[in-house]
Amino acid sequence: MGKMEIITKESPLGANDVFPAPPPLPGPAANCRPKGLFMLKNGSTTRGNSCVSTATRDLWDSLFDGGYRADVTIKTDNGGIIYAHANVLGMASPVIRGILKQAKGFGQKKSISINGVPHDAVRVFIRFLYSSCYEKEDMKEFALPLLVLSHAYVVPQLKRICEQQLEHVLLTLENVVDVFQLSLLCDAPRLTLISHRMILRNFKAVSSTEGWKAMKKSHPALKKELLESMIDEENMQKEKIRKMNERKIYLQLCEAMEALVHICRDGCRTIGPHDKDFKGDQTPCRYRACKGLELLIRHFAGCKLRVPGRCIHCKRMWQLLELHSRLCADSSSCRVPLCRNFKEKMRKQSKKDEVKWKMLVEKLLRTKRINGGPPFLSSNSINNQQNSGYCQIAENVGEKKIT
Repeated sequence: MGKMEIITKESPLGANDVFPAPPPLPGPAANCRPKGLFMLKNGSTTRGNSCVSTATRDLWDSLFDGGYRADVTIKTDNGGIIYAHANVLGMASPVIRGILKQAKGFGQKKSISINGVPHDAVRVFIRFLYSSCYEKEDMKEFALPLLVLSHAYVVPQLKRICEQQLEHVLLTLENVVDVFQLSLLCDAPRLTLISHRMILRNFKAVSSTEGWKAMKKSHPALKKELLESMIDEENMQKEKIRKMNERKIYLQLCEAMEALVHICRDGCRTIGPHDKDFKGDQTPCRYRACKGLELLIRHFAGCKLRVPGRCIHCKRMWQLLELHSRLCADSSSCRVPLCRNFKEKMRKQSKKDEVKWKMLVEKLLRTKRINGGPPFLSSNSINNQQNSGYCQIAENVGEKKIT
């Protein structure tokens, strides 16, 4: 028995390669709840860790409800009394443990007071210290008092449950102001953020609630901070809309530049280079800015004023041509009219005008990169790629952004 036996093919255990079945894997402990869940009295679950059977929890509840050999008397508002056990309370809450050490009583019995919250809320709180259980109806009714008690007496497990219930189930327009104030006092930053966002999103409705009116009287400084944050939020939204509109116009300008090169190099519909042979069955143009540019070019070619400042349409055309020249990499072979002339004109411009044009070009190039479009086409390029489709006709572009 003390020697290790060697199993060979000739031995009975090694015949036909038959091996003994491995033992079963160790299973979960008996009556052990899944990790991460707490079973409540009503059968629902919440976050936490529990390896305690339902019978054990019922036993703790019975100990609390019956008050067998209770040695602590808890006094609440309106003369309410709750009986409890010092050992249980001291193990569940370090704050209550310290209070019990200093409490005075007759014989072995001690008395403490928990005021400022309803008697039933205190009872739900003490019961949770025994069995980590609560009724769904009790949480719905006393979520805010329980949040205060769990914070004041350092019961983090109950505090997390209250925060989750308020965040996902119990937060409403009627109580959001109260929740916001208590979350600040109870050091619950996530709940503070969620309630603050809810106030800002529904400010008109929230400002007519009783909670808001009470806060105006009791905490005017907090009301002022909320109003200031509301103004900041509105300004942020306006700034966001302004940037979106600005980006949209820059995208329109980007396509206008592409369409201008397309017209001057390849021709579009009935307008293009003098050596271009137009056909009646040519495919439709993919640039939405071409139609507006075509009308603008025809007007520019036939306008008798054609002086910048005297004709608004010609002014737009001059500005588009100058913008193209600043984006064009090779003006010597460019087929867009006046490209080289504008390149030479840049040297004589004032520093102030040069800075404005430079900023516009940088914003266009940045918008082009952010939008993921190809580089700007030059008039001698073979590629005829198009920009992404956020653009409108170029008649609405030049006057707004090129001044």
